[in-house]
Amino acid sequence: MHTQEQLLGRIRIEGTGVPIYVQLREQFLQAMGAGLLKPGDQMPTMRQVAVAFRIDLNTVRHAYDELERAGALVLVRGRGSFVAEPAAALKGPDHAAEVERLARQALATAAAAGVDPLALAEKIAALAAAKEEVR
Repeated sequence: MHTQEQLLGRIRIEGTGVPIYVQLREQFLQAMGAGLLKPGDQMPTMRQVAVAFRIDLNTVRHAYDELERAGALVLVRGRGSFVAEPAAALKGPDHAAEVERLARQALATAAAAGVDPLALAEKIAALAAAKEEVR
């Protein structure tokens, strides 16, 4: 379990040309993938994030909205934002289509960042293998 202050202390907003909402979205997703944020954990409020980083509230809202659309967050009016439970495993054609979509997205992201796609694939395989060892 994390405190919201600890989570916010891990986030870095950099002047790299990457939009701030993308930086927030990606760092929250990384925290979820690393297990720092677990299903059911309450996220910092949008206002807390905006104040902590001195950024516009609409920028934070954009990041949270994208996380909700991706199924990573559940926004509950009057209660806050919570890390969503993982989706049920897809099977058959739906699984193949989602794998294809995610692979293309990862390739596009790697190309935009100047990262070798084969190095990325190797890293993904290593991280997946390490995660399986932990289970």
